[in-house]
Amino acid sequence: MRVAGTVQDSIVDGPGFRYVVFAQGCPHRCEGCHNPETREPDGGTWRDVAGIIREMLSNPLTDGLTLSGGEPFAQARDCAELAEAARNAGLNVWTYSGYTFEELLAKSASEPDALRLLAATDILVDGRFVLSERSLDLAFRGSRNQRVLDAKRSLASGAAVERG
Repeated sequence: MRVAGTVQDSIVDGPGFRYVVFAQGCPHRCEGCHNPETREPDGGTWRDVAGIIREMLSNPLTDGLTLSGGEPFAQARDCAELAEAARNAGLNVWTYSGYTFEELLAKSASEPDALRLLAATDILVDGRFVLSERSLDLAFRGSRNQRVLDAKRSLASGAAVERG
């Protein structure tokens, strides 16, 4: 998997102590992006998914996994493997995506790994970053248009359900 980096013990990418994987490569190219160095798909470094899983599970204080980017759904198969390993270990999974939930549902019709990643996600923060909607007062998101969704309930209902 191509990654821009990983962070152990993040407290800003979801609740609790989180292991964060910044996927490399993003098609959205949002103006004002917080991680512009993650845009190029051939940037970052190659990491073995099994090695990332071992590193994630090495800290007993870790509460969850956060998949950020870049765009995790651009590497849906590898990110789904990470998310499934986290869930199997009792961790919660947050996934940040520039795609909306509705776009991901449409994408999953032709890309089964997108649905696999969505199904292994507890909370989805969706939508492109919009500079004119930027706010420093929002928890766990950068612009007002982005939503913090309960991925399980959203999948079950077939419509976006905000975290409540």
